[in-house]
Amino acid sequence: MKMTYQRVFLVVLDSFGIGEAADAEAFGDTGANTLRSLIQTGRLHVPHLRSLGLGNIDGVHELPAVSAPLGAHARLGERSAGKDTTVGHWELAGHISKQPMPVFPCGFPDELIEAFRSATGYDVLCNRPYSGTRVIADYGDEHRKTGKLIVYTSADSVFQIAAHEDILPRDELYSVCRAARKLLVGQYGVGRVIARPFAGRSGAYYRTDGRQDFSLVPPHGLLPEAVCECGLDCISIGKISDIFADVRFTEATHTESNAHGLALTAAYLDRSFRGLCFVNLVDFDSAYGHRRDPLGYAQALNEFDAWLGTFLPRMREHDLFMITADHGCDPTFTKTTDHTREYVPLLVAGHGVRPLSLGTLQGFSCVGATAAYALGVPLSCDGRPLTALFEKE
Repeated sequence: MKMTYQRVFLVVLDSFGIGEAADAEAFGDTGANTLRSLIQTGRLHVPHLRSLGLGNIDGVHELPAVSAPLGAHARLGERSAGKDTTVGHWELAGHISKQPMPVFPCGFPDELIEAFRSATGYDVLCNRPYSGTRVIADYGDEHRKTGKLIVYTSADSVFQIAAHEDILPRDELYSVCRAARKLLVGQYGVGRVIARPFAGRSGAYYRTDGRQDFSLVPPHGLLPEAVCECGLDCISIGKISDIFADVRFTEATHTESNAHGLALTAAYLDRSFRGLCFVNLVDFDSAYGHRRDPLGYAQALNEFDAWLGTFLPRMREHDLFMITADHGCDPTFTKTTDHTREYVPLLVAGHGVRPLSLGTLQGFSCVGATAAYALGVPLSCDGRPLTALFEKE
């Protein structure tokens, strides 16, 4: 008999890859392995993730396996033509992006920048691929003197706008980003326009917690929309609602840090709701992966693991818990500071879940399909639910 779940907690450890994907060479990412880089720091201590089966996943050789994992576990390979946040999350929710979103390795074309000037009234600085912390160090002074906005991109499909909070208040920066989002369609349809407010003084600028993403509208019928269509709660924690362009969430809370996101997620254990709690923990990616900080990344994962040790025992009988990731971002990879094409883990726990090894699965969409199946929500997508997890032996 199928187990009926009242609540699904789906947590995305943003950028937590576990080794180069089969097609990593096509993305220039041969040899990338985020998990291995964390293990090599000598500081990684994740007993609760190991107990769920992290070390038992295909291809994870550096982390000791346990003899009797408590959770179902698998290695997932991405099928979408990309390795960024948007396509990763959309695939988790049921959609495979067959065409890559546009990137601009030489900066944005003049005609687009001129349209941006006309639409917003602001001139721009930089207009190149750049590190997010480096760009404010290099252009922050000029921005403050001239009022010009720092526009830059990366290897991802993004249009990023940085502004000092004393020069451009957050609300105005967000309005500028919304105007840019309207321009960035068709051949210029980047996955995300990202507001990057910063503060501080010359030589000591720092990014604040006011980041906000303005995503393309996702395809119709993905997991969050399907959950809402059935009259269930669909709760976003972190930047999930941004990634899905705020489409059909019943509640959405942005977070200041991983710790904030984990505290909010734990609080929902004590709340009465029925449906999906969809969580993104972005610090792994933005604060540690891109910033080339394997020690910080390892410590952040240790902190998540310690939180996990308090969360799992408090789960109710009809709760399902799923952990996965959207791409890799190996903090010691020498070829790039951007995302890396890697396999990601899937760990599933809850009453009635069989602790199976599911091997290597192609496609992230099985995550959304399984969450929908557990909640009794119809979802037409590119993946199949992992029904074997809930079947009696």
